Amino acid sequence: MSRERFRRALLPPAQEHITKIEKVVKEGNCYGAQQMYKSISARYVSAQRFSEALDLLHSGACLQLENGQVICGSELGVLFVETLVKAKVSYSEDSLDRVRKIYKKFPHIPLPHHLGDVGDDEDMHELNEALGAAKTRVECCSSFLKAAIRWSTEFGADRSGSPELHVMLAEYIYAESPEFDMTKVSYHFVRGNDPQSFASTIINFMGKCYPGEDDLAIARAVLMYLAMGNLRDANLLMDEIRKQVVAKEINFPRSDLIQFISFLLPTLQRDALPLFSMLREKYKSSIDREPAFNELLDDVAEKFFGVMRRNPLQGMFGDIFKMM
Repeated sequence: MSRERFRRALLPPAQEHITKIEKVVKEGNCYGAQQMYKSISARYVSAQRFSEALDLLHSGACLQLENGQVICGSELGVLFVETLVKAKVSYSEDSLDRVRKIYKKFPHIPLPHHLGDVGDDEDMHELNEALGAAKTRVECCSSFLKAAIRWSTEFGADRSGSPELHVMLAEYIYAESPEFDMTKVSYHFVRGNDPQSFASTIINFMGKCYPGEDDLAIARAVLMYLAMGNLRDANLLMDEIRKQVVAKEINFPRSDLIQFISFLLPTLQRDALPLFSMLREKYKSSIDREPAFNELLDDVAEKFFGVMRRNPLQGMFGDIFKMM
């Protein structure tokens, strides 16, 4: 018998270990269980019994997260994804569903908003603990889902990764992060497949942001879609935002920046590069409110009108040669 076949024969069915380690977790020894999950799953991987290794890691990730062990659960979740890669598991609805089940176990814990007016040291300590825990949750879930996105890219999803996984990550970052980082949230939403959910998130943000940030959030979202050449979802997003502000009786932002976006969308539906350039010039002061907008618009010009971006180094070297 070969060494590999011998190793396979020595290992019992994974379910025996799953049942045994579940008891360890229920007894409160989550750290001890973590070491068992990692070491035993490594044996199944070494024996190329990937299916059982995946069952063990999936069970462990879900169980640790259910018990509030976010760091342990996310670590096993990442190992689960790494094993998907080693086993060369194709991206499919079944494999996506297993990732989704782990994701749904990540806790959603509202921040203690009543501590906004922190009065004493105890309140301050409680607030700091809550903020630290929220940051840890977001970092752990992000690590897991980013690993899953990389796997999906390699094994059959879109070039940007699974749209469903991007939406999951965007929603978790927005819901759980102590600070509203709409640039990061938008980055993942525009690589997703749910403009309606994106619109709802923007509407929610509009009710919480500082004055003057609402139109920036809308413009950023639209321009990020357009920079990827996705005019359809950019229009869907704007239509959905307009519907939701009416339904929720919220004031839709009226600014020069929003006016620019309203003119830009129909301009991109036809071959109108001169009009595109004129709009950029006319609304330059509004566009300059966020430096990234000009770079996004350069991408838009390349995607829709074939305007090649000018390499800054080319301009610099050209000036040097002229001087010489």
